[in-house]
Amino acid sequence: MRYAYPTLAGLLSLAARTGADPTWPAATDEMEEIVYQLRGFKGRLFGDVITSCNNEAAGPGRVTASEWLRVGFHDMATHNRVFGTGGLDASLQFEITNGENTGPGHNTTLKFLANYYSSQSSMADLIAAGVYASVRSCGGPVVPLRLGRKDATSSGSTGVPQPQNSAETFRQQFDRMGFSTEEMIQVTACGHTLGGVHTEEFPEIVPPATGTNGQKPLDTTDATFDNKVVTEYISGTTQNPLVIGPAVAVNRHSDFKVFNIDGNATMNGLTSATTFRDVCKTVLEKMIDTVPSGVTLTDPIVPYAVKPVDMQLTLNSGGSSFLLTGYIRVRTTNRASGAIKNIKMTWKDRNGGCASGSCSYTATVQGAGTGFDDTFEFFPISTNIPTSSGISSFTVTVNLNDGTSESYDNNGNSYPLSDAIILQKPQSCLLQSSGALTVSALVRNDITTTPSLGISYLTPRGVVRNGNPVPILSSTTVAMTKGDCAGPYTFYSASYTIAGGLSYAAKLSVTAGSNSDSFNKASDLSGSCGTFSGTASCTTPGGGGGGGGGGNEPDASSTIASTVASSSAAALSSTSSVVEVISSSDIASSTTTIAPSSTTTTSFTAPTATGPARKPTVAGYTRLRCATEGSGVRALTGASFAYDTMTLESCAANCTAAGNFAYFGVEYARECFCGNSLAASSSEAPDSECNMLCAGDTTEYCGAGNRLELYSKPGTGTSTASAAQPTVTLGRKDTVGDYVFVGCQTEATEGGRALEGKFWADDGMTLEGCAEACSGWEYFGVEYGRECFCGNTLRGGSAPAPLADCSFTCSGTPYEYCGAGNRLELYRLASASSSSKARRSRGEKGWRL
Repeated sequence: MRYAYPTLAGLLSLAARTGADPTWPAATDEMEEIVYQLRGFKGRLFGDVITSCNNEAAGPGRVTASEWLRVGFHDMATHNRVFGTGGLDASLQFEITNGENTGPGHNTTLKFLANYYSSQSSMADLIAAGVYASVRSCGGPVVPLRLGRKDATSSGSTGVPQPQNSAETFRQQFDRMGFSTEEMIQVTACGHTLGGVHTEEFPEIVPPATGTNGQKPLDTTDATFDNKVVTEYISGTTQNPLVIGPAVAVNRHSDFKVFNIDGNATMNGLTSATTFRDVCKTVLEKMIDTVPSGVTLTDPIVPYAVKPVDMQLTLNSGGSSFLLTGYIRVRTTNRASGAIKNIKMTWKDRNGGCASGSCSYTATVQGAGTGFDDTFEFFPISTNIPTSSGISSFTVTVNLNDGTSESYDNNGNSYPLSDAIILQKPQSCLLQSSGALTVSALVRNDITTTPSLGISYLTPRGVVRNGNPVPILSSTTVAMTKGDCAGPYTFYSASYTIAGGLSYAAKLSVTAGSNSDSFNKASDLSGSCGTFSGTASCTTPGGGGGGGGGGNEPDASSTIASTVASSSAAALSSTSSVVEVISSSDIASSTTTIAPSSTTTTSFTAPTATGPARKPTVAGYTRLRCATEGSGVRALTGASFAYDTMTLESCAANCTAAGNFAYFGVEYARECFCGNSLAASSSEAPDSECNMLCAGDTTEYCGAGNRLELYSKPGTGTSTASAAQPTVTLGRKDTVGDYVFVGCQTEATEGGRALEGKFWADDGMTLEGCAEACSGWEYFGVEYGRECFCGNTLRGGSAPAPLADCSFTCSGTPYEYCGAGNRLELYRLASASSSSKARRSRGEKGWRL
């Protein structure tokens, strides 16, 4: 739940002057989370493929961080300071095959960055963030990051420096970009402290079979941001292939031409490590801030001290109260561990007071996250608020264990949280396989404007022109249809089919006049729409009854029993726009009109899906009911499984194979649980609450959040927890697939991960899933319950740890151990020589993906 943002220009000027947080919500919020909220709880994982710095996620010999840094320069390098054209504007996506941007690194970098592309995170800003992240991951300085760049819609001028150019041509090209001769030398040295030159792009510089994995490094520490590229050049010991070797004979020794243009005066000035870092911070900041004229950048962003995250109102059944959920994120970078006792959130109702008499909520820490330089703690919010009084804003108090407290009021504005329009997620749904989207929203009855649904989404290019890996960012607006009244609110709904297969990346906004619930993630929606039920008299906010007036006037009373299905788009008119200018061959017409629906309803009911039905029997099991989870315990505690192809049949087969269990139940569309008894506190729930379709078969129902589609074998009855207990118990697994258990292992101490070949994180993590993902690698290890790492060597400093240290169970099953914080549940291929010791090296790179 987000609201209309202020413009980017000048947004952070107050923060820059006072050291305060920006005023929330800000247009920079999405990028702030991408850049700083990297790992751990609610981590965005933006820097994972460049952490540690020597990660070669895109292929052997390709230091991924160096490729991110190079993309920043290549995108900026066509800038013309006289005409104000070019600069860091993501035009590189259209220029990959123009002859000046050789090699696969540009494509793979843009493809990764595009995973974060949205209306609130331009590709140009993501490229700049990639420069910041790559430098910081490799131990370099913190390059200040401004935002507000605009993406180009076509290729720019040519002019990226090429190795065969003369020294004078280089000087002229950098002058055109706005860089002095000294700055040209500096930015070249700073950019060439990482990575190397590849045979694939420059065979005349690195002839075949002369490098390692097709690459020769630019200095001896090609995965560390330091000044070795300078000191080795000055001392005459450099092996930089752009200074010595075959490049000289073919006049492609470009680094020498640049470095030597002033008789090495600038390079001599960079031999101090401290000076090098300071200079690189300055010139790399200039590089990413070089933008086309007319683009105004913000002040450098910094992480909030206190930030509301994922705050969401949801109307509870019956319509008399909201559930407010979300997190308060507190930056703990400069705090002692465990310094915070709790946080207190205090809100005002929609009239600025506290009519309910209780308007505060206290929370203790639930999880912690990290960035390159920062740490955060997250405090969960979950409280009910009467709809009669509502909410308009809140403040936060951070209570410390030393008895002191700190108050945060959003720079004197309080944190706004409007209840005028609410995207109702339980009654909204997205079938990612087809892109069929249905959105339900609540509009307060004093709002007279009919709402509309805005959808921002990505579409792969039908024909990948010029190797462009970046999808098209488009938007559409869909009219919403009025439904039932629920107390002081009225339901509205709209449906749309998001084409292209990237529907999960869509962002949703519901707007009526100046009121908006914006930038909601479509990926948060389940595969089937839930039912809202209850009886509520229509009221105006704070009033006793009657209509809301204007276009939102409800009936005097309404009994709500509405089911929203998820099969297809509603027949509604929509207007679409494409954010970038594209040719007609890239995407169909930007305006679509869908014929009106022939279905007439008198209650809040969207189109009905065809096919989903309750199955009375499945593979020898008989359906019992929709069942709740136990109170504080699982209803079924035998074995568990989770995967994205879940069906009733596959769960039944899992539970039969795992121990011929008497019961099985499927929950949340993709989670399977088995057992020989039910927890005594599990109870029957209405079938309407088991409303999620199976992830692997949308004709079947697979429970919902904390709701099981429950089956039992004939004659089992309803056995409680006093019956025979399951045979599956928590324990170590000696073998997993082709791997054997090594033990509990610490993370590395030498600046990186113990295993650096491949990384994967999933909330359904199991040992088996990690083993499958790491197939072909010598080692796999699972950490923190949900993080899988692969590799062929163990990095220096990683050492055996007591088994008790690996105490986290896997997020996908409670019957397996999956490491802990900085502890790996480590496995090794059984076929690996039992006499060989784990190789531990900083720089062996040929085996990484």
